Amino acid sequence: MPGGPGGGGPRGGRARGDPRLGRRASPGPEGEERSGHIRAGTARLDVVGIGPGDPAWLPPAAAECLRAAEVVVGYKTYVDLLAPVLRPGQEVHATGMRQEVDRCRFAVDQALSGRRVALVCSGDPGIYALAGLVFEVLRTRPEGAGLPVRVVPGISALNACAALLGAPLVHDFAVVSLSDLLTPWEVIRRRVEAAAAADFVLVLYNPRSRRRVRQLGEAVEILLRHRPEATPAGVVRRAARGGEEVRVLTLGELAGADVDMQTTVIVGNSRTFTWNGRMVTPRGYEAKYRLDAPGGADGGETA
Repeated sequence: MPGGPGGGGPRGGRARGDPRLGRRASPGPEGEERSGHIRAGTARLDVVGIGPGDPAWLPPAAAECLRAAEVVVGYKTYVDLLAPVLRPGQEVHATGMRQEVDRCRFAVDQALSGRRVALVCSGDPGIYALAGLVFEVLRTRPEGAGLPVRVVPGISALNACAALLGAPLVHDFAVVSLSDLLTPWEVIRRRVEAAAAADFVLVLYNPRSRRRVRQLGEAVEILLRHRPEATPAGVVRRAARGGEEVRVLTLGELAGADVDMQTTVIVGNSRTFTWNGRMVTPRGYEAKYRLDAPGGADGGETA
């Protein structure tokens, strides 16, 4: 998801981001450099999922970790969304796009120096976010295995967008990111093809950016080899944030849709339908039970 550049100086009583995050050893509580062991005290790292952005959707456990942290580290856009939650004067380090490695290294080194650190992730930390990278960084630190790390789950984009669309993920689904920044495009194409052939409902993250303009169209071409143009396709932009947009289109309309990095797309399977403006994928109950039976009556199995 896009955002502004990282801040450099203090603002609102909080320490802001340093472009050198993670590129030098961080001083411990007594001003000494970290030296091969974890300092005693509150040392821990919480990798915190903040959900889609609205504080009302922030899990209580995540809010507790954020308020308890000595240091909060995150992408500037996400940190700014947390202004109503963080304590006045809390130490915050915020950076811009494509500085994920620096953020994780900085957060790890701060925690290893003896501090309690919260690393902020949009959505859920384990779904296209930073939990995996944190463990990769810890593997490179001799003392990394001794650091207490907690991954605090959040409401992912696919959860939030599915709820806004209706019930498109009630049956089997697959999730693919169309960003080829870290994954070769040919690998992504094969995954889209496999999901399409297997009739999964398909969730597409990162459908288009200023640099990547062809990938969504190619993904739609693949899907159209397996599904009709009338297949429902949900498009949600800025879920649970200002400017939220929710649209139910068809697969035939999807390639030309106005989407960006703040958009999540959900393409239905062969049985997904629309009703009353909602997108619904049946679980299979209608094949086994009488759904038209009166409430409280024994609908019974039909087969």
